[in-house]
Amino acid sequence: MCGAFFISSVMKDLIIPGNGLPIRTIYCIGRNYTEHAKELNNPVPSSPLVFIKPQNAICFDEAEVVIPAQSNDVHHEVELVVAISKTGKNIDLENVTHHISGIGVGIDFTARDIQQKAKEAGHPWTVAKGFDNFAPISSFIPTDKIENLNNIKLQLSVNGTKRQFGNTSEMIFSISELISYLSGIFTLVPGDLIFTGTPSGVSAVSHGDKLFAELGDNLATLSVSIK
Repeated sequence: MCGAFFISSVMKDLIIPGNGLPIRTIYCIGRNYTEHAKELNNPVPSSPLVFIKPQNAICFDEAEVVIPAQSNDVHHEVELVVAISKTGKNIDLENVTHHISGIGVGIDFTARDIQQKAKEAGHPWTVAKGFDNFAPISSFIPTDKIENLNNIKLQLSVNGTKRQFGNTSEMIFSISELISYLSGIFTLVPGDLIFTGTPSGVSAVSHGDKLFAELGDNLATLSVSIK
């Protein structure tokens, strides 16, 4: 079960909570925190590592995330998520903020065992990242409530124990750099989401776990349970 779905009665689209835009493409950035790359023995990238999740991966606060039968090693990855408000191509760094409608907190769940096999074979990560409910998101807050996008805390706890803690100041590629980079490849449109990468501390989840993710000091929160 996926918590409360935000559905447009006309378009039947998933809607960004607190924002109102229909969700479009879900872009994700891998290895955007140096310590996270190191903890998985991965090289630190010289340019953003981009992958995409399907819309069926989206769910919302209080959702249940089912560990799929295909995996024995699903990991949590807390991330700041950006919602795009305005169509843009080749967006200059100084104009990036005009294309952001809000930010929230999300969790990029990853079937690590499936991902590892894909990496060893040189295959894409789509299956490892794309199971149902593998991209829960919080409600989004407008950027005018944020003093500095490059200095926002994010954290995640499992059953009350803190597992991940980081700050957007630690990103290898900033939010502005990511949006500018992505727009040089794809035309970004209103409702696109960007998962901006996770700090270190990722670990496996188990049946019955309760996860709580937080952006800043209660700016945005997200609770999910593992089934």
